[in-house]
Amino acid sequence: MDCVTRHPSLVTACMRLALLAAAALVLLALGGCSSTRHPVPEADRSATRPGGGTQGEMQRAGARAADGDVGASAAQNALAMRGKPYRYGGYSPQGFDCSGLVHYSYARAGGSLPRNTNGLWTRSRAIDRGEIRPGDLLFFHQDGKRNSHVAIYIGSNRFVHAPSSGKQVSTASLSDPYWRQHFSAARRPVL
Repeated sequence: MDCVTRHPSLVTACMRLALLAAAALVLLALGGCSSTRHPVPEADRSATRPGGGTQGEMQRAGARAADGDVGASAAQNALAMRGKPYRYGGYSPQGFDCSGLVHYSYARAGGSLPRNTNGLWTRSRAIDRGEIRPGDLLFFHQDGKRNSHVAIYIGSNRFVHAPSSGKQVSTASLSDPYWRQHFSAARRPVL
């Protein structure tokens, strides 16, 4: 205690360090990851509402539209993002991860899907490989993790996806030996 009374500036420095450490912990706790549901950016939400309709109007219109129409539109939206960079946790044209590309593409088409691969799996139903149509989701096992990668089928045995760090949104073929080996399932989103 004698040291503290002789060096009050030491107490002040220790208090500042403790506050900085606490602030850093709070920021880490608030930080997100790709498994966190992220909203579509405001600029993108307005683009998904033809005529500026409300969210409820969009949901009713989506319920009336055929799943195939929304899926085909989502596939076209994803194709339009080719060349955009991969970004872990990304869900906008500034950068996408695999589930972020699906989430964004369906939101632009008027559909609402979860933001992570587990949620996408849950909000979709299994279909036979022979029934795949544009907009269906393709799941792959990667790095020893089941269903850890998702893509959007675009037709002609091809799909669009955000592959991995350092790469860009691109198309690939289910006939490619790598993707054929890692293919897990084809599923149709439940909108």
